Amino acid sequence: MNDYSPILLAEDDEDDIFMMRRALRQAGIANPLQIVRNGQEAIWYLKGEGMYADRRTYPWPCLLMLDLRMPLMDGFDVLAWLQRRRRPKDLMVVILSSSEHETDVLRVSELGADAYYAKPQAFDDLVALGSQLRDRLDKLPAVPPWLAPPGQEARL
Repeated sequence: MNDYSPILLAEDDEDDIFMMRRALRQAGIANPLQIVRNGQEAIWYLKGEGMYADRRTYPWPCLLMLDLRMPLMDGFDVLAWLQRRRRPKDLMVVILSSSEHETDVLRVSELGADAYYAKPQAFDDLVALGSQLRDRLDKLPAVPPWLAPPGQEARL
């Protein structure tokens, strides 16, 4: 696992952010957690644009945890954007959503998400989800943090 690669959490609910931070820590995930509050910010982060241009401060993530229902651009928009750009293999994309609608699950699968999880209501279930994510992260190859050479675009 890349303990130094951040996890990018795209979530607009402050309570969900707080609980996810605690659950990941309790599940033994040492990766730093970067937070964006909507789909547009997630894309800016992944492209290394605007305030996210400094890859030393905002390194390439190993995991994108994406809420489906967010302001400006939703999780579906981010997935479609990633699909158009042929998402790099070292970025795992996991959907965390309050929705358990079969149409949502099918749509995110078609858009290339690696997994879909309904947001657990109980904290212990959230920690268990964090443990599942840790196990998935352990299977990713260790890749050094990626920095674009001067004058070149960021990864996407």
